[in-house]
Amino acid sequence: MRLGEILVGGGYVTVADVEVAVRRQRIEGGRLGENLVALGRLSADQLAKAINATPAVPSTIADTGVSQRNLLNLLLKLMHIEALETVPELAERMKLPSRIVQELLDDATHQRFAQAMGSVPGTAAFAIRYGLGEQGRAAARDALEQNAYLGPAPVSLAAYQRQILRQRVANEMLGADALRQGFAGLVVPEHYLRKLLPAVNAGRTVLLFGPPGNGKTTLATRIAKLFRDVIFVPYAVDVAGQIIKVFDPALHKPPVSDEDATMLANAGGLQRERFDERWAACRRPVAMAGGELTLDMLELQHNPDTRFYDAPLHVKALNGMFLIDDFGRQKFNPTDLLNRWIVPMENQVDFLRLNSGASFSLPFDELLVFSTNLKPSDLMDPAFLRRIPYKIKLFAPTIDEYHQIFSAVARSYGLILADDVFDFIVERLIREFGLAYYQPKFICEQVIEACKCFGLPPQLTRERAAEALANLYFDIEDAQDGEAAA
Repeated sequence: MRLGEILVGGGYVTVADVEVAVRRQRIEGGRLGENLVALGRLSADQLAKAINATPAVPSTIADTGVSQRNLLNLLLKLMHIEALETVPELAERMKLPSRIVQELLDDATHQRFAQAMGSVPGTAAFAIRYGLGEQGRAAARDALEQNAYLGPAPVSLAAYQRQILRQRVANEMLGADALRQGFAGLVVPEHYLRKLLPAVNAGRTVLLFGPPGNGKTTLATRIAKLFRDVIFVPYAVDVAGQIIKVFDPALHKPPVSDEDATMLANAGGLQRERFDERWAACRRPVAMAGGELTLDMLELQHNPDTRFYDAPLHVKALNGMFLIDDFGRQKFNPTDLLNRWIVPMENQVDFLRLNSGASFSLPFDELLVFSTNLKPSDLMDPAFLRRIPYKIKLFAPTIDEYHQIFSAVARSYGLILADDVFDFIVERLIREFGLAYYQPKFICEQVIEACKCFGLPPQLTRERAAEALANLYFDIEDAQDGEAAA
């Protein structure tokens, strides 16, 4: 984890700013952050805010918040299974400072689990190789019987709870201009913005409802991209000696692109700010689930083979957004889900239970979005509706808005939308089904594919529009007469 990536990902500075600061650092010395401030590319308050948000690097085993025995067990497993032999190798894998790893190796040596095997040949720096003796291999096998977790050292439950509270979604106050910019390229009525902005800034539960195909999912996914803060997610958490894996590369994305990360790595640097590497710097996560969601997915997932847990989906989404799409179309009763989350939604705390029966709590901090095209009154009673503070109904577009959408979509496909074709489409849709935001894209894609198949230049005519409409709604009137044909 580099400070440059955190600052660029958080929007404080650019990659070019970091490169200039590194060049100055090579001449003047000091740390990267100090050089950015000296160059005027970053304020001292911004630097302090970014650094204070990061978990501090532990100086001692006690600072890790995890028992020495559990850390030693992890070290022995890594030496036994992955054949790691040196302090640098183990420090990199466990994401712990070298001095703590050395202390663990000294303990292993004292207990006759490990022994020094001599220096590593061909290395510039003096590095000692360590190997497990018979007692060490037996201890490693015993540790694997407890759990087969191999990876970065876990953080403590208390540290995880504190970090969730430090990086709340509501910390990131968005302005109306930022919201409009996030919806660039979409036709979003102003009254939607007035309702969405307070909901997003509150970081509480939101219900999006209305006719199908009118942008509920699109708006929700665009909202997720508005967040700029960099947050920190633990690879794993130690709860009463049990390991819960939290980090998920499918959800927890790095704060900068691969290209920017490469450029920042190449920039190098001298002195670096140090942070606790057991936490991954990420963008705010966005988890989505639709009809496939089950209630079991909201509980700790214990693997009987590996004997450790995987965090449930909504825990992985903490400090981010969890979108439940097509709410009401899951295989369970909607009330069952609302009962599961009634306390988290109201009190912002969630309770989880281990297989042993022990339970623990986590702050429930995420923008929870329910999206449905069913009537809310059919899904939940007034008591549940009261616990959802933001309810936003999305309507079908007006004819003017529909024309804006259709014109923009047609241009993106290289098509010209003639007024008579537009009037023809609108008349057919209003008469039988009504307008919806998704229809123009569907119609244009159908026209483009039909033109490709028959080797025709892309052209949006009434005849091709009628064919597309017949595919859009199977029982819409299909125009075969001369009046519909172009």
